[in-house]
Amino acid sequence: MRFRPCIDIHNGKVKQIVGGSLRDEGDQASTNFASELGAAFYAGLYQKDGLSGGHIILLNPAGSRYYEDTKRQAVEALAAYPGGMQIGGGIHAGNARDFLNAGASHVIVTSYVFQDGAFQRENLDKLISAVGKKHIVLDLSCRKREDGYYVVTDRWQKFTDMRLTEDVLTELAGCCDEFLIHGVDVEGKRSGMEEELVRMLGAWRGIPVTYAGGISSMEDLEHFAAVSGGSVDFTVGSALDLFGGELPYREVKRYSYLLN
Repeated sequence: MRFRPCIDIHNGKVKQIVGGSLRDEGDQASTNFASELGAAFYAGLYQKDGLSGGHIILLNPAGSRYYEDTKRQAVEALAAYPGGMQIGGGIHAGNARDFLNAGASHVIVTSYVFQDGAFQRENLDKLISAVGKKHIVLDLSCRKREDGYYVVTDRWQKFTDMRLTEDVLTELAGCCDEFLIHGVDVEGKRSGMEEELVRMLGAWRGIPVTYAGGISSMEDLEHFAAVSGGSVDFTVGSALDLFGGELPYREVKRYSYLLN
């Protein structure tokens, strides 16, 4: 159970937003925190502290007027910590290799392999051909419906037809190196984790899984460890003091070290 740090970039700035609030139209999002420090600062901090396997997320689409500024910040972060971080946001078979060459350890993908609400295996196969499954993280971020958690895409606005289950994780594990899973309904709200989702992820045994969403205190983190059985990695965003919250980054880092 490791702490995986994050860098979310929106409109050319490092930000923490409320999950599910992001809109491509007008490049809008409900913002919890916007930093005056560049993404490279955070990447350098994570490198100094020996925290690998975190993720950088570009929150603007390629057509946005802010995309180039956001991408520049991301590339600077990759250069500051080569091989130490993953990157996601608009990844596809045509650009994935460029981000790996820029220093990413893995590319994170959702929308490219889930289009029109359905899983597109042929696109995943193209990505595997382009970079190899050892460099792929499947983002299976999800929202809850009456019968379970469903993968969501397109800025977490569109439900797909894929219900997240242990069988689905087992099937997709052969196509990637890791999973990244946000509990979207609690993301950025500092309201506690999606316990049912975390329990299911902890019960599954397979490739590494990182969970994000709702962890906002050391008590939450200890509860997460208990519910997940210590087998799921975690990330914390807006609750960290790095991003305007009250949870000390140093304590989270130390807790992760103690567990490992």
